[in-house]
Formats: sequence, structure tokens, C-alpha cells
Amino acid sequence: MNLKFIKKDIFAFIKIISIVLITSAIGLELWNIYAVITNSNLPSSLNPIFWIERFAMTSHFIESIIAAFYAPSRQKIPIKYATYTFFVGTIGLLELFAQENDS
Repeated sequence: MNLKFIKKDIFAFIKIISIVLITSAIGLELWNIYAVITNSNLPSSLNPIFWIERFAMTSHFIESIIAAFYAPSRQKIPIKYATYTFFVGTIGLLELFAQENDS
């Protein structure tokens, strides 16, 4: 099997998992905000999950800012590619910078 096809399959799998996890992280953060507004208590066992979720969201946000900055130089719409990169993560940046090498 060709390495390029394996890479493509792995990237597709990572993209799907990343979209599901980031969407879940957004849901968790909305639940946390709702709990704060309504003075509800969340289980303390969720604290490590919230820290991991916030780290992932921050990392993806920084990656999306980088993607938005470099997207015009690759003939991409900045806000569209930043949103894409926010949800798929580093894979989006790898694809963006790989376009320069392919051209």
C-alpha cells in the first residue's frame, strides 16, 4: 500500500475525530457556562476534562489564527480556512503549508 494513501486515510480519520471532540468541547464549555449562570454545581471529577478541553480549544484557536494569517498567500478565504482549521486542528495547517510545496 502506498504511503500517500495511508497518510490520506489517517488524516481523514483524525479530522473526523477532531471535529467530534472539538464540538463536544464546545458543548462542555456551554454546559459549564450554563452551570455558572444558574448557580449549579458540576461534578468535581470533570475538572481534569475541562482543563484538557480548554487546552485543546486554545491550541485549535491559535492554529486557526495562524491559518487565517497565511490563507490569503495560498489563495484561500481567511475566515473559512480559519474555521476549518479550528475544527480539524494541526491537519488544517499541514494541508495549508503543503500546498506551497505542491505548487
